[in-house]
Amino acid sequence: MRLQTIAVHSGVDKDKSYNSVITPIYQTSTFRFEDIGTTKGYDYTRTSNPTRKALEENIAALEGGLSAKAVATGMAASTVALHFLRAGDHVICTNDCYGGTERLLRTYGDMFGFQLSYVNMADLQAVRSAIRENTKGFWIETPSNPLLNIVDIRALASLAHEHHALAFVDNTFLTPYNQRPFELGADIIIHSTTKYLNGHSDVVGGAVVVNQPALADRLHTIVNTLGVGQSPFDSWLVLRGIKTLIPRMKAHEENARGVAEFLSRHSGVQRVYYPGLPSHPGYEIAKRQQRGFGGMVSFEAKGGIEKINSILRSTKIFALAESLGGIESLICHPATMTHASMNPELREKAGINERVIRLSVGIEDQDDLIEDLDHALNA
Repeated sequence: MRLQTIAVHSGVDKDKSYNSVITPIYQTSTFRFEDIGTTKGYDYTRTSNPTRKALEENIAALEGGLSAKAVATGMAASTVALHFLRAGDHVICTNDCYGGTERLLRTYGDMFGFQLSYVNMADLQAVRSAIRENTKGFWIETPSNPLLNIVDIRALASLAHEHHALAFVDNTFLTPYNQRPFELGADIIIHSTTKYLNGHSDVVGGAVVVNQPALADRLHTIVNTLGVGQSPFDSWLVLRGIKTLIPRMKAHEENARGVAEFLSRHSGVQRVYYPGLPSHPGYEIAKRQQRGFGGMVSFEAKGGIEKINSILRSTKIFALAESLGGIESLICHPATMTHASMNPELREKAGINERVIRLSVGIEDQDDLIEDLDHALNA
């Protein structure tokens, strides 16, 4: 089946009693045994649940993976992924990663002795120079949050495997529709399903996907042991959202491209970060490894913090809020919002300064979005 058909149909046929075409919500904590040691495949929802299983099969099919686990939040997905590593391991991470990722890595560094190197992963020589004997993980985020930098997944995964390390890829921004990390050599894919996969800003969730049997066994054990599996109702919401993933992503990208082109021409804008612009330094790599460029746009406005605050306060359609990937448009100030918890020195070194504004471009009318931003920039 092609991707749109997979999004609608994969994993959803769970009702053998009444033949429901939509997956039921199995809102139960426990399941009755057929006999001692005999079940119908489920015993306790922390371990597995038919609604959650439907979502997991769907996401695994979309990513071309062997197995997926749906978990409570995007940060829970990152937490699960880190449990593939061991105390004292060295991790090389995208230097302008999501602020919550840096906070989690820092916390695990303090608690379990993880050694961390934050590197501009577009510079393969810098990555090579950062490798140590105990390097066990490459944490890849492309496009990065919030600067939308692009790195070469295939080259990084190959380098990771040369040194017997795992290649983790956060595919939240692009989804399986626009980017297929397993086809580029990734070992583990991470999603915040809160974002584009769900797409409606009404649930939080995460997913971890693997494509190797040994990793699949470990993934099941880790999620069951940590007890971070997603609830049946939340799983159902994400599964419902995925059915419209592809038409939504097409609409997001069309609007994002129009917004990025508008911002690139505006006199009040110093710099635009959008991989779909030919001027973007990662444009050629993005064309090679992505189907599309996604719905996220960031830019640096001219002026000081007072001007930035004026822009943030003046939009009417773009809501000032964290998160991203919903059908509605959001505007965010990473330095004081999504990346406020990030080590300030690392944040500044990565280029996430107070002038950077991040947009999650929704599926509203494109002209309305541009007029809204034009009004805010000229306020």
